Amino acid sequence: MNARTLLAAGATPEPTETTPADMVREANAAMRWLLETGFPWLLSTGLRVAVILTVAGLVLLGLRRVIRTVTNHIAEGTPLLERGRLGDSEVAAALRRASPIVTARRAQRARTIGSVLRSTATIVVGTLAVLMVLDALGANIAPFIASAGIVGVALGFGAQSLVKDFLSGMFMLLEDQYGVGDVVDVGHATGTVEAVALRVTKIRDSSGTLWYVPNGTMVRVGNKTQGWAKAVVEVKVDYFADLDEVRHVLEEAVGRVAADPVLGTYLEGEPTVTGIEDLAFDAVTLQVTVKTAPAMQWEVARAMRAAVRRALEEAGIPLGGQRDLLAAYRAQLDAAVRVPEQDEADAPGAGGKAEPVTDTRRESESLDTTAPATEPKPRGR
Repeated sequence: MNARTLLAAGATPEPTETTPADMVREANAAMRWLLETGFPWLLSTGLRVAVILTVAGLVLLGLRRVIRTVTNHIAEGTPLLERGRLGDSEVAAALRRASPIVTARRAQRARTIGSVLRSTATIVVGTLAVLMVLDALGANIAPFIASAGIVGVALGFGAQSLVKDFLSGMFMLLEDQYGVGDVVDVGHATGTVEAVALRVTKIRDSSGTLWYVPNGTMVRVGNKTQGWAKAVVEVKVDYFADLDEVRHVLEEAVGRVAADPVLGTYLEGEPTVTGIEDLAFDAVTLQVTVKTAPAMQWEVARAMRAAVRRALEEAGIPLGGQRDLLAAYRAQLDAAVRVPEQDEADAPGAGGKAEPVTDTRRESESLDTTAPATEPKPRGR
C-alpha cells in the first residue's frame, strides 16, 4: 500500500526516510509540471516581453550614446567627421582658448540640447515599450492610447504658454541666437545673459536686476556681442569751425587709439570719420566709427571720446555752443601762465627790471653824500 492509498483511507503514514531516488523523482515531477503548464507561456508571452524589453533597452542605450557623442563634439568644437584631424590638433585647441566666451556658449548649448534629447528619447522609447508589453500580455491598449490622446489635448490647451516657451527655447538653442555672456535686447529687458534654459532666460541689466524672461515672450532679440561690433562716437563741433581741420584732428585722435598696444588689438579695421551726419543751428555733427571685437565696442568708444576731447582742446576747436566758454577757459589758462612769468621777472637778482631800481638807489645815495659840500656857509661868522 502506498502513501496515496493510506491518505485516501484516512490512515496516518509512518514517517519514512527520504532517499536520493525520491528527490530525483520529485524533481522530475516538477519539471514535467513546468513543461506541461508554464513552458508554453514562456515560449509565447514571456519570451515576447523579454525580447521587447531587451530591444527597448538596447535602442535607448544606443540613442543615448549617439546623443552624448554628438553633444561632446559640439561642446568641444570638433566636427564629427573630422575627428583626429584638425579637431584634435594644437591649432584647434589654441583657437578654442582664444575665444572663451564662444567656447562657453557652445558647451552650454550642447549640454542643454543633449539633456533635452536624452529625456525625449527615454520618454518615447519607454512609452512604446510599455504599450508593446501590455499588448503582449493581452491587455487592450486602445483605452490607453485614447486616454493619452485626451491628456495630450488637455495639456496642449492648459499649458499653451509652457509648450510655446519650450519650443521657442529649443529653436533658440538650435539657431544659436544668443548665449551666456552676450549682451542682448529682448524688449522686456536689456543686459547680459547669465543662464539659458528651455523655458526661461536669465538676463542681468546694468542696474544689477536679474530678469527671468520666458522664451515664448521674446518677439525679437537684438544681440550686441555676436560676431563683431562697431564703436560709434558722434562729435558736435561749432557751426563755424573748419570742417577739414576738424576731420584731420579727429583722424589723429582715433589714430592714437588704434596705436594703443591694448585697445588696438580689439580693432578690426581702420577707423573712419564720416561727413556731416546732422546740422543744427549751433553745431555740426560728425561721426567716428570703427569695427571692433565682440563686447569691446563700449571700451573702444570711451577711449575714442577721451582722445577726441583732448585733440579738440589742443587744436582750439570748440564743441557746439561752447565757443565763449572755450575762449574764457583759454584766457584763464593764459593768465595763469603769465602770472608766474611776471613774478619770476620781478624777483631780485633776476635781471631786467631789478637793475634800474638798484641804480636809482645808488644815485640817490650819491646825491645825499654830496649835498653837504654844496650847501652855502652861514653868514656872519
